[in-house]
Amino acid sequence: MNCEHSEGQLLDYLSGELPAAEEAALTAHLAECADCRAELEAVRAVWHTLGQARVPEPSPHLRPNFYALLATFEAPEAPAPGYSLQSLWQWWLNRDVSRPLLRAVYSFCLLGMGLVGGYWLNNSHPADTADQQQIAQLAAQVGDMKQMMMLALIENPSASERLRAVSYTRQLDEPTTKVVEALLSTLDNDPNVNVRLATLEALAALAQDPAVRLGLVHSLARQESPLVQTALADVMAQLQERRSVPPLRELLKQENLDESVKSKLEQTIQTLSTGRPAAPSAPPSHDQTQLSPQPQHPAGATV
Repeated sequence: MNCEHSEGQLLDYLSGELPAAEEAALTAHLAECADCRAELEAVRAVWHTLGQARVPEPSPHLRPNFYALLATFEAPEAPAPGYSLQSLWQWWLNRDVSRPLLRAVYSFCLLGMGLVGGYWLNNSHPADTADQQQIAQLAAQVGDMKQMMMLALIENPSASERLRAVSYTRQLDEPTTKVVEALLSTLDNDPNVNVRLATLEALAALAQDPAVRLGLVHSLARQESPLVQTALADVMAQLQERRSVPPLRELLKQENLDESVKSKLEQTIQTLSTGRPAAPSAPPSHDQTQLSPQPQHPAGATV
């Protein structure tokens, strides 16, 4: 047996997988060849080191993440009920259509409806009751389309599309209960801070609705972002919503609360409790800005 052939058998020799005849031949060769014995010891050391290596344990989140991913592929698509305008619109959104094309079709529909409405207004004599009803129905359909687009985009995985959905609320004359509920849910649960801030701005414009005001009060306890907490405190002060004082006090109890947020909450509580703005608070401890003292000049001195 030569050395080259024996080196190829060292791993099987250590693991005990060589046939008896070949194992005996290799043992005899090792007894005569010092180089092969050294090679065997080197392979044995590597083998021992690998045997002591710890097998990494899988992450505890591996199994839940796998089944969550699997569920997204197995979840059946719920059929749209009937052939209503909403189901037709949802069918269109589910098609593989680019967003620019979708916006172009939406704009074209609005333009067409506007042209039809303008034609009726310009080519008819004083409108009778039937014409007025048709125009009202046309306006209602345009509003419904805007609301359906808002509700569809508010669930989009893209933060930019959710921001676009929130911006559509400014074009709605009278948002429905579903729109208000979708906005409040977005304010409480959206993972993107910018989306939540835009949603808060949209809801503040609808604060004449008692349900919106109450939803904003309840949202205080669900916010963790300092930016959203501060913005909500400002809105509560502007609305003079005294029901927000208890949840604002609860926010003050949070550990590691940002100093600027704490100052804003205290000012808002004082404003809502007394009706007077709070006294300016001292700068937070992390503000290292120092004001240089102004030199004092004696009376009559020329500067």
